[in-house]
Amino acid sequence: MSLSDKISNKAEDLTGKAKETAGDVTGDDELRGEGKADQLSAGLKDAAEDIKDAVGDVVDKVKGTLGK
Repeated sequence: MSLSDKISNKAEDLTGKAKETAGDVTGDDELRGEGKADQLSAGLKDAAEDIKDAVGDVVDKVKGTLGK
């Protein structure tokens, strides 16, 4: 995962937490829900990037083994 992806995902997560907290404080269920959705989206993006990185590592190992 690139550094810019990590920063973007973390920013989305933090924005979601802020929205959720603001929704809790103001009693705004819609804002609270948006915050939770933002956090979920960031988490899913992180998971997808982790899988992509793991697959890339396996491909590199296979290439290294076949290249010997």
